[in-house]
Formats: sequence, C-alpha cells, structure tokens
Amino acid sequence: MTDLRPAASPTPRAQLAMDKLMSAAERLYAEQGFASVSIRQISDAAGQRNKSVVQYHFSNRDELIKAIIARHVGPVDRLRLAMVAELVDKPEVTLRDRVSCFVLPTVQHLIELGTPSWHARFMAQAFVEPNLRDYAIQSHTESESLRLLRDLLDTGTQDPRREVTPVMSTMIRQLAVHMCAELEYDLAHGRIPASEAEQSWHRLGDHLVTAVCGIWIAFFGKD
Repeated sequence: MTDLRPAASPTPRAQLAMDKLMSAAERLYAEQGFASVSIRQISDAAGQRNKSVVQYHFSNRDELIKAIIARHVGPVDRLRLAMVAELVDKPEVTLRDRVSCFVLPTVQHLIELGTPSWHARFMAQAFVEPNLRDYAIQSHTESESLRLLRDLLDTGTQDPRREVTPVMSTMIRQLAVHMCAELEYDLAHGRIPASEAEQSWHRLGDHLVTAVCGIWIAFFGKD
C-alpha cells in the first residue's frame, strides 16, 4: 500500500493546510463529538478539495487528534515554565502556589485562544476516548514544566505528599478538564457575554485552585 504521508518536514504551504485541518477538526470534534465527525467533513470544513488530504498529512484520525493535542502542549508549557521560575526565588512555596502552577497555565492558554474556543471541549473528549486517553494524559503529565515543578518540590523525603494517589490525580484532572469545557460551552453559546470571558476564566481558575487545595487537604490532612 502506498504511504500517503509526506517524507520530510512540511513546506509552508503544507503547514498551512495542516493548521487549517487541525483547526477545523478541533472545532467539529468539540461541537459534535469524535464519533460523529468524518474525515471528509474535516476536509470540507478546512476548505480542502482533496478528500485524502487528512490521510496525506496525518495518516489517520487518531494521528490527527494527537497532533491537535500536541499543538497546545507547547503554549501551556511555556506559561507554566514562567510560573515555575517565579517559585525558585520564593522563600516559602505554599500549597496554593504549587496548585496554581498546575492549574492556571491551562486556564491562561484558554484565555489567549479567545472566544469562542474549542480546545477545552475537545480535550474533555480526548481524555475519555479509549484509543487516545493514555496519549492525552501523558502529553500533559510528562511536559517539561511539570517535570521541573516536581523536581523543585521534591524534598528527598518519604513524605506521602510526594506521591499523589491515582484516585486523587483522576479527580483533579476530571474536575479541571470538565469545568473548563463547561465554561467554554457557555461562552460559545452566548450564555456568558464575550465581554466577560476573561473575567469568567480567571474566576474559574481561582475556584479550581481552591477546590484542588481542598481535595489535597482532604487526602493528606495538611498542605
């Protein structure tokens, strides 16, 4: 079978086509769900007349979705790296400081995407899609900024706070991902005025940090 994928780094023209396909796919998946969107619909929405263009650039649907996920990891990572750098010189790092570094970069990225955006609703599906769940989780938990944050906070002791339990980790992920998706939906459908978008995101970020701190204290009894 002939390999339809490009053999080298994409040309500017090819990159533009890939960006259009990723943007169209993210929007369609966010609005209709992964199972309801065909490759042809994505090509049409991206303005591509070649119906095999998705397979050419991404091989298949799952590789396209992975590319969309990876597209957002870099911007979030840069925001978190800046926050982690600020912690280095702090004489005391509080629980809220640590949780803010985990949560707020994603919220800030969603602010920067503008209104309407589709990424939060897209990710809410990716995190529960059987074929993509592990990739979605790893792409976030194994980012450079989170590794640095973990290294910074590693005391070298056997303090149980060093190891967040799988149950707690899942609770936090589900809370953050789905609350962001809820707000994004409300903004996209006019339930919250676009003029209040940034304020609403900041408020949600603050509420998420408070909630995660509460979960942490509930598990460990202290910060």
